[in-house]
Amino acid sequence: MSLSAEPIIYGLIFIGVLVLVEGLYLTVFGRSIRLDSRVNRRLEMLDKTGNREEVMDKLRKEMEQHLKARRVPLYAILSQKAQKAAIAFTPKQIVLIMIATGILAFLGLSIGTETQLPVRILVSAAMGVGGVYVWISMKASKRMALMEEQLPDAIELMVRSLRVGHPFSSAIGIVATEVADPLATEFGVISDEATYGRDIGEALKDMAERLDMQDLRFLAVAVAIQQQAGGNLAEILDGLAKVIRARFRLFRRVKAITAEAKWSGNFLSGFPLFALMGIQLLKPDYYDEAMETPYFIPAAIIVGVFLVLNLVVMRALVNIKV
Repeated sequence: MSLSAEPIIYGLIFIGVLVLVEGLYLTVFGRSIRLDSRVNRRLEMLDKTGNREEVMDKLRKEMEQHLKARRVPLYAILSQKAQKAAIAFTPKQIVLIMIATGILAFLGLSIGTETQLPVRILVSAAMGVGGVYVWISMKASKRMALMEEQLPDAIELMVRSLRVGHPFSSAIGIVATEVADPLATEFGVISDEATYGRDIGEALKDMAERLDMQDLRFLAVAVAIQQQAGGNLAEILDGLAKVIRARFRLFRRVKAITAEAKWSGNFLSGFPLFALMGIQLLKPDYYDEAMETPYFIPAAIIVGVFLVLNLVVMRALVNIKV
């Protein structure tokens, strides 16, 4: 009795699901959806349509559609992350993509492996849902990290605009045109809403709650207090920018200090799996005698549980809130 290469096939199919979803996303929405695009998405949409109200309505719909669909079966597990990632796919489209990728994964498992039908169905369903979940999680993490990094620069740009005499609404508009995505499109929607009569403080508060971003909450509170009590908004925002930048530097320092422990945990959890694959390639019959014993399956399950616990514990130890 020898081990098979099926786990490697499972991994390749899962990676294929991620690549397929990303390729489909870029094909449908084009390069403007990428966060490294030189022109932010709102300006590109305005250049194509020329209708400011239509662009604002479309972007607002994309920004709010995921939280509104939290009651959709199977979708509630990723609605919050999809909201933070600002996925342009609708919730129904994402569910259909889960189903389609699950079917493709099932076909791949049927062709490349000899596992039983119930196992193939369960694994393909997990790959369809899990692949889309991992893809959205990566998008959300990258987008939120970029926004946190951009926010101090954007606030300082507002401060300079206010000091030369621009009103706050104009300062928001300057950020929407001069800063790159993802922050530019978010502030562009706020600028458009202010043009059509919405209170800027309320719009900033809604954006902070939608993105669940603490620094944006600070900005919304600062603007709301200034609107009610008055004061020099430029000085308030200048101080806020310094606080956010210092907090960001502290976060980077903590991240650098905990990087060794984090990668050590990943290495200790991943090394047994890589060692198992190496043994399988070099000497496929190495575990034949051990697999005949009744303790092999329970021992393998226990080892797998300890590997997962190692990742969870190490992540909890290095997840320091700043």
